[in-house]
Amino acid sequence: LTMFSLVCRRVSQKVAPVFTTRCMSTVPSTMKAAVVRETGDADALVYETDYATPALEPGKVIVKNEYAGINFIDTYHRSGLYARDLPFVGGQEGGGTVAAVSDEAAAEGIQVGDRVAYSVFGSYAEYTAVPAAKLLPVPESVGLDVATSCVVQGMTAHYLTSSAHADLIKPGEWCLIHGVGGGTCQWAAQMAKIRGFKVIGTVSKGKADIAEKLGCDELIVLDEVPGASYEDYESVDIVKRVMEVTDGQGVKCVIDGIGKSTVDISIDSLARRGIFISFGNASGAVPAFPVLRLIGKSAYVTRPKLLDYITTREELVWRADEIFGWLEKGDLNVSVDATFPLSKAAEGHKYLEAGKSKGKVLYKID
Repeated sequence: LTMFSLVCRRVSQKVAPVFTTRCMSTVPSTMKAAVVRETGDADALVYETDYATPALEPGKVIVKNEYAGINFIDTYHRSGLYARDLPFVGGQEGGGTVAAVSDEAAAEGIQVGDRVAYSVFGSYAEYTAVPAAKLLPVPESVGLDVATSCVVQGMTAHYLTSSAHADLIKPGEWCLIHGVGGGTCQWAAQMAKIRGFKVIGTVSKGKADIAEKLGCDELIVLDEVPGASYEDYESVDIVKRVMEVTDGQGVKCVIDGIGKSTVDISIDSLARRGIFISFGNASGAVPAFPVLRLIGKSAYVTRPKLLDYITTREELVWRADEIFGWLEKGDLNVSVDATFPLSKAAEGHKYLEAGKSKGKVLYKID
C-alpha cells in the first residue's frame, strides 16, 4: 500500500456502517471571501465580510479553509481572459479541515475535523463546498500550507512531467522547462529529474539562486523584465544554447508556461518528433500558427489543462500518492514564498503578476 492509500484506509476505518444524519460543526450563514463582481485588474478582487456561505449539498463537504493557493489561472479568471459567470469567489485551490459532512460523504469515511486539500472553484473564502471525490486527505507529516501548494501547482507539474508528453520523451533524454524560478516549474524541474529526464531550465537572474537548488543539468540565466512575471527571452539566444547542450539534436519535450514570448523558441528547440507542451500564458496567449510550422522536425504540440488529467478518483489519488510520497522521502522540496492575509487579496494577485514570487504564494485565512 502507498502512503496516500494508508491515509485513506485510516480514515475509512473510523466510521460506522450506517449514517442517517449530517455531521456538522458550527458553520455560519455568511463568511469572509475575496469576490470578483466585475472582471478587471487585481483591484477587481474585492474582500467581503458577509458573503453567503455555500450550502451543504448531497455528496459534498464544507471545508473550513486555512490556506488558499494563488495561481496564474486565477488571474485569468479575474481579468476575464477565461470567462466565468459573475459574481464569483476567486481561487480553485485550498486546504483546511472538514466542517460539515453530507450523509453520502460520511458513508465514504469522511469526518468533521479531517485535514484535507482540494481543487474546486471558490477557495478564496472561509468556507468552500467540495465534492467528497475531490478531497485529498493530508498526512499529519505534511503541513496544510505545503499540502495546499500541492494541489494545483503540484498536480499540474505532475501531469506535465508524467502524462502530457505522451511518452515522447524517455529517461535520459533532454527536456526544456521555461521559468524554473517560479512556482509550477520549480515542481516540474524536480519531477522531471525524478522521472530520469535531463533538464535545461530557463530562469531570470533574480531567481537563479532558487533554480540552482532544483537539480537542473543546465541553467540558462536571462535578464529580467521589470514588473513582469516572466524573463527577457531575447536577452540570450536560447535555441543556440539548447543546441549546444544537446549536441545539435534539440530537446524531446518543452514545458512552456510563458506563452507568447517563447512559442518560437520552444518549437525551434525541439528535437525530431519532439513535443511542445504549452500550458500557460504568463507573457500573453500563444498566437495562432499554421500547422506547417511543425513540419521541420515532425513535431507535436499540445495545449493541456489539469482537469483533463484528473478525470477519475483513481487518477487523482495516483498523482497525490506520488507527490506526497516524494515529499515525505525528501525527493521533492516545496518553497512557500509569500503568504498574504485574505483581506489583502488584491495584493496577492499583484505580487504574482509582477513576477516577484520565488515559489508558492498563498492566502492565510483566519
